[in-house]
Amino acid sequence: MKLLALSRRPAQAIDLSERDRRLVWRVAALLLDYPSEQTVELTAQLIAAAMQLPSAIHAGLLEFLYHFRGANLLQLQANYVETFDMRRRASLHLTYYAYGDTRKRGMALLRFKHAYRQAATGIGDGELPDYLPLVLEFAAMIDQVQGERLLVEHVPVLELLRLSLQDSGSVYAGLLTAILATLPPISTADRRRIAELAAQGPPDEEVGLEPFAMDPLTAGGRR
Repeated sequence: MKLLALSRRPAQAIDLSERDRRLVWRVAALLLDYPSEQTVELTAQLIAAAMQLPSAIHAGLLEFLYHFRGANLLQLQANYVETFDMRRRASLHLTYYAYGDTRKRGMALLRFKHAYRQAATGIGDGELPDYLPLVLEFAAMIDQVQGERLLVEHVPVLELLRLSLQDSGSVYAGLLTAILATLPPISTADRRRIAELAAQGPPDEEVGLEPFAMDPLTAGGRR
């Protein structure tokens, strides 16, 4: 991991309206989920929506969408699995970076579950509540205050994911850049946390962890 890549992110978050931030979250939620025919069919609408955003933020979204529009669905799905399911440092589950599949992760997941419960929102039995597309959709469509709080709490994880995707040359990095531009700039404390997470990597699994020891190809809220 090239931590010097932190300097490649814009120094300040972009000044966006509430509507624009929610639009970024909604578009990113759809594009970070497992590619489907339905999402492919929405590509033209998503491009039109992204074009409404300030140029400083829509570049990464449009780059991804043009790539998405021109690719075969099976290729998109294979790339998604290779990007997010085969690399521990590119997990879309926000608590995984700090806790892996250990028992301590259960307490971290409760924060997400509590936010959803307060908003009277349920999630499927096969979904983990820290799945980034789910959190983004929650912030965009259901409870902006609580959803944004969860995102802000995990800015170091989001930046670490962005760095991992950027270092691997993934087009998905632009989506993380757009998401981070809607949140407060990285602080000194965030940078320390990013360095810690990058150095440690996700902890190993603990034997006997039933709720969270899931197959990487079936975990999450997308399949």
